[in-house]
This record gives sequence, C-alpha cells and structure tokens, in this order.
Amino acid sequence: MTDILNAMAQAVGDANSNASLGAFIGAGLAAIGGLGAGIGQGYAAGKACEAIARNPEMESRVRTLMIVGAAIAETSAIYSLIVALLLIFVVSK
Repeated sequence: MTDILNAMAQAVGDANSNASLGAFIGAGLAAIGGLGAGIGQGYAAGKACEAIARNPEMESRVRTLMIVGAAIAETSAIYSLIVALLLIFVVSK
C-alpha cells in the first residue's frame, strides 16, 4: 500500500508531495458529500410527490417544506465543495 502511495506521490512531483497527495485524496473524499446531498434531495422530492398525491389540498405546504429541506441538504454539498476546493488549491500548494 505504501508503494502505491509513494508512486502516486512521485507523480505529483513537488517537494511536499506527501502532503499534496493527502490533500488530493481528501478532496476526493470531500467531493463524495455531493453524492449524499443528491440522493437525499431525490428521496425528498419523491416523498413530496407521494404526499401531494395522497392529499392534494396540502400541496403548498408540502412544496414549501420540500424546498426548505432541499436547501438544507444543498448546504452540505456546498460545504463539501468548499472543503474540496480548499484542499486542492490551498493545502496542496
């Protein structure tokens, strides 16, 4: 395992290659946060459609709650994007 990491570190090619390699791996892991947000938003939208189908009179309230929930889920994706960008452009330098 360390041989693979050392080979990847040599591919980065700067003096602080192990730190850069760690930053790139961390950025990739942080980018996975967008996956969870996408799955959560899709699930919430599906459940909102089911709720509206069961009770059409509550459409405006269900839509409002779904939009608030999607906004909260999206903040976690934005935070993970910010962490990934900071790791790539700040820490790896």
